[in-house]
Amino acid sequence: MEQTGAGNSSDGEELLMDRLSDCSIGNRFSQLHHRLSIIDLLFMEIKYDFLLVRKFWGRKEGAMIGLFVAGFFLGTWDLGIGEISSGGDYNRWGILGGEDSGFLHIRDLALIISLLSVICWFGFIVMLWNSYPIMRENMVYLIIGMGFIQFGHIKSHADNPDFPWESGIGGWIWVLVSNLVMLFLSIFVVRRAVVETRDIHVQRKHFHPDPRVIDRAWKDHSLLAWSLGIAVWITLLNISFWSSAHSIAPSPGDLDFSYSLVLLHVLSGIMATFLLLVIVWFPEFMLGSAEVRIQSSRAREVSGEVFEPKKTEQGKCPVCNQNTTAIQGSNGEVIIPCESDGCSGKGEIGSECEQCGSRIPSRVICANCGSNTPVGSHFGRVEAW
Repeated sequence: MEQTGAGNSSDGEELLMDRLSDCSIGNRFSQLHHRLSIIDLLFMEIKYDFLLVRKFWGRKEGAMIGLFVAGFFLGTWDLGIGEISSGGDYNRWGILGGEDSGFLHIRDLALIISLLSVICWFGFIVMLWNSYPIMRENMVYLIIGMGFIQFGHIKSHADNPDFPWESGIGGWIWVLVSNLVMLFLSIFVVRRAVVETRDIHVQRKHFHPDPRVIDRAWKDHSLLAWSLGIAVWITLLNISFWSSAHSIAPSPGDLDFSYSLVLLHVLSGIMATFLLLVIVWFPEFMLGSAEVRIQSSRAREVSGEVFEPKKTEQGKCPVCNQNTTAIQGSNGEVIIPCESDGCSGKGEIGSECEQCGSRIPSRVICANCGSNTPVGSHFGRVEAW
């Protein structure tokens, strides 16, 4: 994991970072059933990610949080104004349009705080864009998905103000389609791009002759909690957009304004936007300045940037420089023959032989000079950092 500018927001201080692979995994769920061990792993990773947020977020992230929180409160504030709770003038709508503009004919105080809310949101988006350059393209996809979900809930409430109650398939179709668009953009575009860029990053920057070092690098670059964060973010978005549309959907004569729905919209929206900040920040922090862009493998092929993984390498004796029986695969695993008498099996160092079950040694005896050396010394050393 790279610790560089994007995640280092503490006035350039050099902060020491604990590694995910060093964190202890609990056994609360694995004690119930071994298949539940992934939940223990997930909780450990979530705790680690929050530790990173507390340690590496600074004034910049604090300013962005302040902007979107202010944007929510200013955009929904109605106490002492009554513009939202009264239902407004349904004969006027839109932002521009002179006499027909709904936005320009709201009450003066409501117009002022609405403009302030727009300014806060604009400042948040600009800061998000400038702070995490290698995630810009993916951030656009996420914001487009947000727009689709909001439109879906607005359209469903326009057809049925009581949505989802007393709604048939026609009422649900807009929400379902908008969420399918969001799932495609967030999972099959953004997540895929981040995961495949992470894979290339680990193979390039953390390659090492010792497979245990590579295995630790994969653990340090886990995206399990980050992926769960996307699912929770989409859920919170639906709650926030539904509650906001539902609170004002009935016509002014039938509007029974509920401040509890507005509060639900604000709280779920704040949590969703916080998660959006984490979703955009974390890949930038993980990869640092090591990557120029976060793209899927297919996008890299189209742009002419193709990553070719390391090919299989034959080990060479560090004493006489002759080929040995050790072979290193493209993903860093080292395979050597079993040393048990009469066995022709093989396996990774430290594992059990695939034929006789004996433990595969971590040293290799050269058939040419007879030297007994660690298997890692039979391959060219690559800096691991």
